Amino acid sequence: MAEAGSFAEKVKQQADIVRVIGEYVRLRKTGQNFTGLCPFHQEKTPSFAVHPLRQIYHCFGCGAGGDVFKFVMEVDKCPFPEAVRTVAEKCGIAIPRPPERSPEERRENQQRSALVEMHGEAATFFSRQLHEGAEGKVAMAYLEDRGLDREAMKRFGLGFAPFSGDALRRHLKSKYPEKLLEASGLFSRDQSGRLYDRFRRRIMFPIANDAGKIIAFGGRAMGDDMPKYLNSPESPIYSKSNVLYHLDRAKEALRRNDFAILVEGYMDAIAVARAGIANVVASCGTSLAEPQIKLLARFTHRVVVNYDPDTAGQAATERSLALLLEKEFDVRVLALPGNADPDKFLKEQGAAAYGKLLAQAPPYLDYLIARARRMDRSTAEGKLAALNFLMPYLQRLPNKLLRSEWASRIASELRVDEPVLREALRRAAAERRSEVKPKTELLVPPIRPAERRLMRMLVEAEGFREKLGEMLAAEALHRGLETERIFDALISKVGEHPDAATLAAALEDRDRRVLFEVLFEEAEEATWEEAESCLAVLRSRSVENELAELQKKIEAKAAPTELNRLLARRLELQKILAQR
Repeated sequence: MAEAGSFAEKVKQQADIVRVIGEYVRLRKTGQNFTGLCPFHQEKTPSFAVHPLRQIYHCFGCGAGGDVFKFVMEVDKCPFPEAVRTVAEKCGIAIPRPPERSPEERRENQQRSALVEMHGEAATFFSRQLHEGAEGKVAMAYLEDRGLDREAMKRFGLGFAPFSGDALRRHLKSKYPEKLLEASGLFSRDQSGRLYDRFRRRIMFPIANDAGKIIAFGGRAMGDDMPKYLNSPESPIYSKSNVLYHLDRAKEALRRNDFAILVEGYMDAIAVARAGIANVVASCGTSLAEPQIKLLARFTHRVVVNYDPDTAGQAATERSLALLLEKEFDVRVLALPGNADPDKFLKEQGAAAYGKLLAQAPPYLDYLIARARRMDRSTAEGKLAALNFLMPYLQRLPNKLLRSEWASRIASELRVDEPVLREALRRAAAERRSEVKPKTELLVPPIRPAERRLMRMLVEAEGFREKLGEMLAAEALHRGLETERIFDALISKVGEHPDAATLAAALEDRDRRVLFEVLFEEAEEATWEEAESCLAVLRSRSVENELAELQKKIEAKAAPTELNRLLARRLELQKILAQR
C-alpha cells in the first residue's frame, strides 16, 4: 500500500513495529521475535508474534498478519492515510503539511491552528486562576468538598474563570486579533458590541479532541448562577457531537479492555477515572450523537451505559441505546442503586463496589424489559403500551436473528402470544413502523384448559366449589395468571351461589368476555379428581416460574453464600417437577 518514494514508504522504513505494537500489546522477547496475547481474538496462551527484522506481525491462532500500517488500521478501525499519520506521530516522524489548494484554505488552516493555540493558553490561564488567584480559593474549596485533591485538579486540567467579565480578554487581546477572539467561542458581545468573557465565576473543564488538543471548555457555575453547566458554542475547531470527554486519556484503556463506560458529565468521568477505571468517556450532553458513536467505534464496539438515574438520564440512556443498536454495539446498562450518579456512588461506596456492579451490568434487553415491567400491564391497553415502548429498539436491530431472539424474549416477559407477536413485528417492519397495531389476540394469550375448567368449577361444582376456592386462595396458585382477576372474583363468592351476570359486571371488558366464553363452553360434569388434576397443573406452573426466577438470580452472579442457597433450592424444585 505504501508506494515507492512516498511519505508512507518513508514512515515504514523508519518505524519500529515492535515499539508501535508494544503500545497496544504487552510484548515479551522470545528468541529473535516478540510475542504477546493477540488483540484480534480472545486467547490465554500467546500466539501473536512480531518479527523485528522483517517488520511484520502474525497471529498463529486467528491468522491475522501484516505490516505496521495494517496493524494500526485493524486495531484503530481507521483508513490507511490515518494509520500512516498515527505511526509517524508515534515514531516522532515529522508529517509534511498537505499542499493548500487555495488562499481560503490556507486562511482556514491558520485560523484553526491559532484557535487551538488560544485554547491552550486559556486553559493555562484558568488553571492559574484556580491555584493562585484570590477568587479561586472558593472554587478550590468547592472541588475539595467534592472529593478532588490538587493532584486530581492538575491531572484533569481544571481551572477557574474569575467573576470579572474581561479577565481572559485582557490576557489574550495583545496576542490575538478581535475577530479571532470572537471566533473562538470564549467570548460574547454585549448590546454595545463590546467583547466580554463568556465564562465567568465558573469551574472550568477543558475539553480535548482525541489527539489531546484543547478545543473547548465546559463551565460549572458557582452558587445559583444559571445555567448550571455552560459549554463552548460550536466553532471552527469544536463540534459537540464529534467529541467525547476524556477520550484522549482513555484511548489505550479502551483498546486494552475492549469496552467503554459511557457517563453523562465531567465529574462522573473524572470520578470513574480516579477510581482506576480509565476506559471511561462522557457524552457531555443529554444523549449520544451518531458522530460520537462512530468515533467510539474506532476503539471498541462494547459499551456500558452509566447515565444518571433521573428522568433525563433514563431518557438519554434510551436514546443512546437506540443509536448504539443500529451500529451493532454490544451494550450493557449500569443503573446504580439509591438513584446515585457515578460520582456520588463512588464517594459513598468506593471503587470496589462500583467495579463489582460494573462487572454485573445487565444487557440492554434486560434493562429495557425491566423498564417495561414497571409499566401498568394489568390491562390490554397497558400491555400494548409496554410492547410499543420496546418496539423502537427492536426495529433498530439490523440483525434478523437477534430480532427473532428479542421477539421470543419479549413475548415471554410480556406474556403475549408469540406467533401473533412475530406476525405483528413482521407487519410493522414491512410498513417501516416503530409501533405494533395488534389484533385483540396479541394481548389475550391462550388460557390453559386447566384454568378454564377451574373457573367453571368455581361456578358450577356445588359439592366442592367452596373447598376448591379455599385451596386456590391458600396456595395462591392463581397469582400471576392472566385470569387472576377472574379467579379473585370467583373465590370471593364461593360461600354463596354465584350469579354470572353479577360477577361479570365487576370485571373489566376483556375478563368479562373470557368468563362468558368459559361458561358457554359445553363440558361434562366436573369431579374432584379432575379438580385435583387441574390444581396440579397450576402447582407445576408455579414451580416452573420460581425456577425461572432462581435461574436469573444465579446468572446474576450472587454472593457465594447466597449462590449455594439458590442452587440448593433449584435442585429441590427440579426434584419436585420430576416427581409429577
